[in-house]
Amino acid sequence: MRVVLQRVYRAEVRVADRVTGRIGRGFLLLVGLTHTDGEEQVVWMADKIASLRLFGDADGKMNLGLGDVDGGLLIVSQFTLYGDAAKGRRPSFIDAARPEVAIPLYERFVTLCRERVLRVETGEFGAMMDVELVNDGPVTLWLER
Repeated sequence: MRVVLQRVYRAEVRVADRVTGRIGRGFLLLVGLTHTDGEEQVVWMADKIASLRLFGDADGKMNLGLGDVDGGLLIVSQFTLYGDAAKGRRPSFIDAARPEVAIPLYERFVTLCRERVLRVETGEFGAMMDVELVNDGPVTLWLER
């Protein structure tokens, strides 16, 4: 499981002209799943993200978490995180989980995040999505399990 986490002031995802998810301050998560992922990976990732302290305290140190700043999560599926462009000119996505594996794991991850974080919004799995964000920092992390 791969997640690119961006700390944001605000973020929004749209499918066509419809907003499917929108948050203010929080984390935008781009989530990729591979065929070997399972419950262990999604539980670990949900726990990790919910407990990260990436917001500045009164001294400007990254010491506050989502709960401390009333932050939210915007979760967007992103199979291209498993794209391999080492050979040729077009990436291979053979390591990305097929939808029959990825969809239940993605939904489980969203459920686990909702159990840990007050506000969770999502994109739409498999849809062509437009994601708009305003970075806070920028602070961007690559998480993998």
